[in-house]
Order: sequence, then C-alpha cells, then structure tokens
Amino acid sequence: MTNEEKIFFINKLKEEYQAEEVSKIEKGLQSTRPTTLRINTMVTTKAKVLQELKSHHLAYEEVPWYQDAIILKQATKKDIENLSIYQQGEIYLQSLSSMLPPLFLNPKPKESILDMTAAPGGKTTQMYALSHGQAMITACEKNKIRGERLKKNLEIQKATRVSVLIQDATKLDSSFSFDKILLDAPCSGSGTILWNQESKESLCLLLERLPQEQKRLLRKAIEMLKKGEEMIYSTCSILKEENEEVLATILKEGKVELVPCDGFDSMGIETLTSTLEHVLTICPTEEMEGFFIAKLRRK
Repeated sequence: MTNEEKIFFINKLKEEYQAEEVSKIEKGLQSTRPTTLRINTMVTTKAKVLQELKSHHLAYEEVPWYQDAIILKQATKKDIENLSIYQQGEIYLQSLSSMLPPLFLNPKPKESILDMTAAPGGKTTQMYALSHGQAMITACEKNKIRGERLKKNLEIQKATRVSVLIQDATKLDSSFSFDKILLDAPCSGSGTILWNQESKESLCLLLERLPQEQKRLLRKAIEMLKKGEEMIYSTCSILKEENEEVLATILKEGKVELVPCDGFDSMGIETLTSTLEHVLTICPTEEMEGFFIAKLRRK
C-alpha cells in the first residue's frame, strides 16, 4: 500500500471502529501469520498427515475448533508445496478464517449446494469433504483462467463429484434452486491487506465499485435459495461498506433474515464490533485474517 492508501484506510477504520479496535486491526495486519493447512479427509487421515509432518521435522499446532486444521510453526508455503502430501491432494493450504464459512454452512450429504464465486477452490473442496463427498455441489467461476485453476484444484483434491460452471453466477438460469449457497463475495481484501504489498487497484476505487457487485450477487443468491433454507455471505474485508451496509440494504427488501452462526461463541476467536446482530467480523490477529461472515435464511 502507498502512504496515501494507508492514510485513507486508517481513516476509514477510525470512522467505523473505536480507537482500541483500530490499534488491534493495525497490529494484526502487520503480523506475519503462520502457514496453515486443512487435511483432506476424503483421501487421507489426520494421523498420516501428522506423521508426515513429524518425519520432515515440521513443528505444528492443532486448532481446537476444527480438527482438520493445522498451524505450522515455522514452515513456509514453499516448504509445504514440496511435500508429497501436498502434491497428492492430501492437504490444502488455506487460511484459518477462510475455513469458517463452510463450517457454518454445514453441508450435508444429498444437499444441493452452490458455491457462487468458487475459485481457487479451497472452500469448495472443504464443503465436499464436510459432506463426505455426497453433497451435489455446483462451483461457479466467471473468469476462465481462475476457472481452470479451480478445476485443477478439484482434480488434485479428488473432489470428483463437483460440477464446474465457467459463468457469472448472476446469469444462471432462473430454474436453478439450491438447499444451501456459499457466497464468498469479491471484496477489497481489507482484512488481509499487507502494509508492504502493492495494490492492483486502490482501496478507494474498490469501495466505489464492489458494494454494488456484492448486492447483485446477494440478490441472485436469494433468488436461487429455496425457501426456509440458509446461505452464507462472507468477505475477507472488515469494512462496513462491503459487509453490514450491503446486508442492511438487502434485509430491507424483506426476503431473508439473519440467523446465528451456531457454535462460534465457543471457538475463542476475537471479533470486532458490528452494527448488525448475529454477524461476525473476525479481527485480524497473529493467526487469523480479518473476515466477515453472515448466515442468512430465506423467508
């Protein structure tokens, strides 16, 4: 980020959060988070993966709220990519925060599930494993290059029963309907911004453009969600323009209601204050990326 962008971002945070929270956010975003991975239980066991890590003298820590997640103490992403368990799809490199939306969606066997913006496939393959490979998952990705990467990751992770559509999810035929939907929406990435990383597009321009796209995707998701069923809306942003304000507009339209993400209170994950009940704004920390998660039920 340029100095100008940092100033703009900090001023946005000061508008939306108390000084103590702004300090926590700044500290979290400047932290170097450890490499984390998810065990692909469709093709291996936790015991085998842990034994493999031990054999390569890679120190690790288990995650109390998710038995398939592992925190590596010192290993880099490149260290892990060289392991056979990575190359054979037995593990998937994934941030801890991004594992939460599939957990709260809780996919079950025989359910029809839509992953609206699926690439690169981390959450798609996680939902596949959570349903024991028995959910009927449709993964949508409008960008052709990202779509090919999605297909490759599904192949490596042995997620053989996922249907991939290289298409803008908002243009899916009105005849489509689903038991559950995951909308991990395109966002500014404000919860994962690295101070010293150059941005492809300024945060100011992203915030002018993205909320309208997020609302467009949400409205389409609600249209395709069966009545009485639930969906997850998530972003890797901590800014309210992309989260609470987007949802407030959608909630006024009267088709959905917010419901709690069951089990979150016992996880011990730090959150930021929110203006809506039941939503989760994950505070960036030394282990967690900043993230926003809301569960919606179709009325």
